[in-house]
Amino acid sequence: MTGEQGPRSGLRNPQAAVRGLGAGTLVLEAIVLLLAIQPIRIFAGHLSGWGVAAVIALAVLAILLAGLMSRPWAWIAGAVLQALLIVSGLLHWSLAVIGIIFAAVWAYAAYVRKTILG
Repeated sequence: MTGEQGPRSGLRNPQAAVRGLGAGTLVLEAIVLLLAIQPIRIFAGHLSGWGVAAVIALAVLAILLAGLMSRPWAWIAGAVLQALLIVSGLLHWSLAVIGIIFAAVWAYAAYVRKTILG
């Protein structure tokens, strides 16, 4: 064959696989955020009403972005979401820790995306 091809991933539909990776990461993040509210309130000190509202808003945003992963801007919006979560650490330090963990996961997902799609 004379046509030049990029690296083959072996996936039948690499675009769908990458979308699934991004969406799965965001859904997992939303679940972790929602499940973290009560332990933060009980064990790690007071989380204000504004803090709870911020966590819920970030979880809803993560779920919405998971459904929009087919859009070209969704990966950038996911990175912005990670930054917002880290900044929410101003409300409670544990939110910054969750943000740093998921920022690392998001960075790895972006690396996998680049590896698969080129």
